[in-house]
Amino acid sequence: MTQLIWLTIALPVIGLLFNGILGRRAGYRVVRVVGPLVVGLAFLVGLGAMFETLARDGEPVTVHLWTWAAIGDFEVPINLLVDPLSVLMVLVVTGVGFLIHVYATEYMIHTGSDGHAHPDRDYTRFFTFLNLFIASMLVLVLGDNYLMMYVGWELVGVSSYLLIGFWFDRPAQEQDPVDLGDGVEPVKLTPLLSPAASGMKAFIVNRIGDVGFALGVFLIWSTFGTLQFDEVFARAEEINSALPTVIPWITALLFVGAIGKSAQLPLYVWLPDAMAGPTPVSALIHAATMVTAGVYMIVRSNALYSLAPGVSNTIAVIGMATAFFAATIALVQTDLKRVLAYSTISQLGYMFSAVGVGAYTAGMFHLTTHAFFKALLFLGAGSVMHALHDVIDLRRMGGLKDKMKITWITFWVGSLALAGFPLMSGFFSKDEILAKDFEVSPLLWFVGVVTAGLTAFYTFRAVFLAFHGAPRDRHLHDHAHESGRPITFALGVLAVLALFGGLLGLPTWLGLPHVLENNLEPVYEYMHHADEHHLSLALEATLMAISALTAIGGIVVAYVFYIVNPAIPRNIARASRGLFNLLANKYWVDEIYNAAIVQPALQLARAMSGGIDKGLIDNVLVDGTARAIGRVGRSMSRLQDGYVGHYALATFIGVLVIVSYFFLR
Repeated sequence: MTQLIWLTIALPVIGLLFNGILGRRAGYRVVRVVGPLVVGLAFLVGLGAMFETLARDGEPVTVHLWTWAAIGDFEVPINLLVDPLSVLMVLVVTGVGFLIHVYATEYMIHTGSDGHAHPDRDYTRFFTFLNLFIASMLVLVLGDNYLMMYVGWELVGVSSYLLIGFWFDRPAQEQDPVDLGDGVEPVKLTPLLSPAASGMKAFIVNRIGDVGFALGVFLIWSTFGTLQFDEVFARAEEINSALPTVIPWITALLFVGAIGKSAQLPLYVWLPDAMAGPTPVSALIHAATMVTAGVYMIVRSNALYSLAPGVSNTIAVIGMATAFFAATIALVQTDLKRVLAYSTISQLGYMFSAVGVGAYTAGMFHLTTHAFFKALLFLGAGSVMHALHDVIDLRRMGGLKDKMKITWITFWVGSLALAGFPLMSGFFSKDEILAKDFEVSPLLWFVGVVTAGLTAFYTFRAVFLAFHGAPRDRHLHDHAHESGRPITFALGVLAVLALFGGLLGLPTWLGLPHVLENNLEPVYEYMHHADEHHLSLALEATLMAISALTAIGGIVVAYVFYIVNPAIPRNIARASRGLFNLLANKYWVDEIYNAAIVQPALQLARAMSGGIDKGLIDNVLVDGTARAIGRVGRSMSRLQDGYVGHYALATFIGVLVIVSYFFLR
């Protein structure tokens, strides 16, 4: 299967071409089969490649397809790299992507007032874009050079723009104020962007990061004379010795791209607004594809980042700061999907913290488990929306466990994994990151533990508000129902993965194999190994116990706040209304960006448009030149009046001038 790895990209491309060209004619019943089928087949190809990779002990294989461009010394081959890292990403992207496609076949069908099922009017277009997204991500993770990675990087950005703005004709939505009771003025919430504006925001914010990524690729080429991974990594130490400032610049510029794509401070603002797209899109972007690209890029470039400790330390600090920052916002959000969106930003922060301290396997471990439980949670939120006619406000839910038992059980599983409850997949992957952070900086570890407590609290706040307690909107509750089989099937499979995904990376001190660490070892062939610190067995066990107690404590506090005594959160919000307002409105970051950057940029653009574009270019250079030529033409045309005498006089004067020139020279 290794030599056929190109099929993992070709199959989704076939799906998008079929759906895009013939889908409307074939009908939605054919599209709902073709869309998931091509991704499922791609997963099987990736599975076969994984077994072959394991059989050769992780030795990388390059599959050459063709040469894209050859200009002098500059050559860009279309090669696919099959090694443990790329195969892991292929399995995550196609495996979780397949389940999301299956889920979407039901989610994008709505029950009308006549009681019959009606597919979304753009059902075919939706699956075309989904297949494009999968193909784009696979180009990113399978390319064996930075240019192919960049192509996939940009294709993913375009795909996200198309999917986030899928319902482009829907308007922006107002959010109901948060009522604090007892005559206290309600906290006003900023309106939600329309899908079209959200898609544009994601596209533009990502372009900012992509400029840095492109500059990093240019600097790699100018420094190494190649963009091939193996050639760059093999010469990294040599270049670093000769030019000690270049590698830090390369890694910093590449990281700027990762900040945008993986939604870290300060370019995280596009991700919460990506919730404007259909829920399967939210799951695909936030779990298995786009946001993981930055983490993958850094792990792939481990040979470079291990030679830039200053940049790596910055990555760790930004990652943990992002984790804490996003977790505080998630504490008070009223939109279930936005709680999960800020959770994604926070969990990505953990991953960047891991790769920043050189724990690349720990970062990939959490990336993998996060794909399982976060896809499960988003799809669970979508199942709730499907049952409540697109209502996603936690303040209108409650008591849904009696109406949606499968969704409730699977959502609990995903929430336990996200919270880091002992023995769940998220517990093992997050604990490994915290232990690695402690080795480098106890302060990083402390912030990570506090963030873990906040994570457990806001996750189960959402669980208790949505599924437990008395219904807050009786009409919605009475009409709620469990989702169809495609949705519950996807939820069930992801719940199993969230339960047992931790087996990929059990702590080595338990005497059990760390599957990912063993398999990813060949990926670190060129990595510069700094002095490593190792924790004692007793300290590791203590740190794990603290992580477990923190998660359990966060869940217990949420239970007391929202089940035992629901008056507590409102009392706290009233007592600290200013802080609550700050968190509910997300630190006003969007408003600050709008006032400090967006509006001045728009004013400058308008001034440039009116002064330079219209005034200089249009009026002077373009229209002015045309008017001048027109005036000259009209003046010359007066000489062509049709009188033969005038023509004879003009001829005589011309001859006279020529003769005079020769005689007087």
